[in-house]
Amino acid sequence: MNNSQNPSSLRSKKEITDALIKLMQDHPYSEISVKQIVMETSLARKTFYLNFTSKDDVLNSVINQLILEYTIALSNASEGPFTVIFEFCEKNKEMLNLLHKNNMLYLLLLRLNEVIPECNRTMDMSNNPFARTIGNLEPDYIIAFNIGAIWNVIFKWVDRGMTDSLDDIKNTIEQYLSQY
Repeated sequence: MNNSQNPSSLRSKKEITDALIKLMQDHPYSEISVKQIVMETSLARKTFYLNFTSKDDVLNSVINQLILEYTIALSNASEGPFTVIFEFCEKNKEMLNLLHKNNMLYLLLLRLNEVIPECNRTMDMSNNPFARTIGNLEPDYIIAFNIGAIWNVIFKWVDRGMTDSLDDIKNTIEQYLSQY
C-alpha cells in the first residue's frame, strides 16, 4: 500500500476500501476482483494501483485501520481492557461479520499477534487482568494468552451470530478471572 498522506490519495484510499467493504456485503471475497472494486468507485484503475497492489492489500489496509483504532483505544483507556475490547467489537460488528462470512477472521488474529506485543512493550503489564492467571511467565506469553483467549471468545460470539450480550460475556470472563 502507498503510505502517502496526500489528501487526494487519502480520499482515493477511502473510496477504494469502502468499495471493497460494500462488495463484501453481497459477494464472497474470493469472487471480488480489482475491476469490480474500481467499478464501484469514481476512480480509474491506475488510481487503484497507485494506492494498492491488490485487493488483499486493500483488505489488509482495512484490518490495519481497525487494529490502529483498537490499539489507540487501549492505550487511551481509563477503564479496563475488556471494556475497550468489547466496545471495539460492538462498533465493528459489520466488519467482524464480513470477515467471518469469508472465513477470514484469522487475518485479524494474525495482525493482533503482530501489533499487540509491540504496543504492550510500552504498557504497564501489572494492570493486565490475565497476569494473575499466568503467574511469572514472560510478557510475550501473557500477551499471546490474552490475544488467544479473548479473541477466540469474540470469534465464538461472531460465529453464534452476535446475539449474545457482550456485557454478559465480559462479566462472565471477569468473574472467571476473579477466581485466580
